[in-house]
This record gives sequence, structure tokens and C-alpha cells, in this order.
Amino acid sequence: MRILYSVQATGNGHISRAMELLPHLRQYGEVDIFLSGSNSNLPLDAPVRYRSKGLSLFYNCAGGLDYIEMLKRFAPLRLRKEIHDLPVEKYDLVINDFEFITAAACARKKIRSINFGHQASFQSSRTPRPERTSKAGELVLKKYARASSYVGLHFQRYDDFIFTPVIKQDILHAEPRNDGYITVYLPAWCQRELTALLAPFSDIRFQAFCSGISQKRQEGHITLMPVNKTLFNESLINCEGIITGAGFETPAEALHLRKKILAIPIRSQYEQQCNAAALAQMGISTLDRIDDDFPDHFERWMNSTQHVEVDYRNSIPESLSYLFALHHDQPSSIPAGNEPAELAAYWSMPIHQQPALD
Repeated sequence: MRILYSVQATGNGHISRAMELLPHLRQYGEVDIFLSGSNSNLPLDAPVRYRSKGLSLFYNCAGGLDYIEMLKRFAPLRLRKEIHDLPVEKYDLVINDFEFITAAACARKKIRSINFGHQASFQSSRTPRPERTSKAGELVLKKYARASSYVGLHFQRYDDFIFTPVIKQDILHAEPRNDGYITVYLPAWCQRELTALLAPFSDIRFQAFCSGISQKRQEGHITLMPVNKTLFNESLINCEGIITGAGFETPAEALHLRKKILAIPIRSQYEQQCNAAALAQMGISTLDRIDDDFPDHFERWMNSTQHVEVDYRNSIPESLSYLFALHHDQPSSIPAGNEPAELAAYWSMPIHQQPALD
């Protein structure tokens, strides 16, 4: 069986999950990788057959999205060419981890695909959302990477097609301890802003991971760390707690290790707002934003206890068994006129005539 595995490199979580899943996928057949995106700090330790700059998220150093930089990087003509050229029709199975070009190519060529990953879980209305939902955010989560079938991953099994997170082996089999420091991973914050945020808490030791750091260095009670898989795993395994964004993989690993979590979603990032809502339902501390009240929130969190138990040990065999059962139950191509024909028609139109998908 020939498998195309499309991975979005807009964040480190997708890369971490791909590295963990690849050995298992190769048991089912020959796997080619399509890597799309340009702002992951972790390398994909595997041969990549196809590469694209894709559509990437960029951050403004203060906890939010950098829309100007995202607009500068947007290249619709390049995207159209890559959608046309990606040979999805040559594969027996297309697995897509929320990657736009693959979804559009499959729609245009009427090839079935399976969206496998965290974002796929938002096809279910049972997956937690914040009190104030976003129509634009829902549109992105549900239609950005449309597929024939979906296999979701989330903190809990909210629906029949949703499975628990994929946890790295180094984390899954670790023996955690508490060395008394706080790990900090806020990828939307730059080093200067992060150091200023943590500086007032001089009685607390921090290990803060920053994308602009090339080697570990000490600044008073703050140890600045480069974004590195081995260093981060070690820090997380041995910390007292972690302050992190409301992404998916890092909170999931912290939950598995039973570490205390303070989750802060990236501003205007709807998926992270949804994740924060899910974590809050589980009893995890979350903040909507970092503001002048952060010292009070931080002190309350440090003095709090967290009692959440999860079991993520069987996610990979359970989710892949379900995925390949879906694959065997469906043909590889889609008859003309069937879902997702709406996307095929959309991508056949001139760019200036394309309406918003709804």
C-alpha cells in the first residue's frame, strides 16, 4: 500500500505527532511525507518527499497572531500550482493532518482522504467550545482541510471517531519527578517579553523555552532554553508544573505526566480557545490572556492543587485500527458530484471569483 502522509509544520505539535506515528504507519505500507508550512522549530527526522511553504501562522511576540506577516507570506498563485501538482492520485491512502494543499488537491481530483489529527475532532458538536464561539473559527476548523472521513484526537473521547492524544515514547514511559522549577513554553512570546513577564517572580525557578535561543543560558532565576525535543522532554518530566499555550500536544503530555498546568491560549486563535475550554472542564487552570492581573493568577495557580488522571497509553493502536478500517470500507476515488465536490468546484474557479466557503 502506498500512503501519502501530509503534515502541517505550522507548529511543533504536528511534527512531534508525525515522528511518533511514522513507524506505525510504515507497518501498513510505504509512506511518503508531504511537509507544509515554515514555522516549526523542530525538524522532522524522516525523509520528506514533498515540501511546501504552505499556509503558516506567525506570532507578534506578545501572545497574539501577526496578521501582517501572515499576509506577506500568502502566495495564492503558488498555492494553486502546488494544489495542481501534488500527485494525490498516485496513492492508495491519503492521510492529512490538517494540511490545506492536500485537502484542496484531493477535492479537485476527487480522491478520498482521511483527516487524522486534533483538528478533525472539531467536526463533532460534542467537542468543547468556549462560551463565545466564532463563526470564522468554526469555518476554519471544519472546512480548511476537508476530507472524506475524519479521525480525531483530543484530551478525552468526546465522540465515536475521537481518540486520546498520541504521546511520545520518551514521555509515555518516563518516570516523572518534581525538581521544583516551572517549565514555560509560550511560543507566541519572544525572549524579551517572556523574560520581562517572569522577572518579578524572583523566588521561583523557571526553564523558559524560546524559539530565538540557540543554546541554554542563565538570566537570574530564569534559564532560557532552545526549543529542542530532548531538552523539552527532560524539563517537562522533571518540572513542578508548566505554563504553556492552549495547544494540544504539550498539555496532553503534561496531563499524562500529571503535571500542574496553566494554559493560556494564543490571542485570537480559536482552536486554542476551544482547547482551553476543554481543559477547564477537566479542572485545569486556564487564563484568557496575560494582563496586569497575571501575578495574582500565577500565585493562585502555584498554591493550587490539580487532580486529573488520564490514560493515553493505547491511543496509537486504537486510532490507527479505526483509521485503516475506514480506509478498507471505502473506495479510493469519489464519484463525480459527491462530497467534497463543492471544494473541487471552488478550486476550479479563478481566484478572484472564489467566494468564502460556508
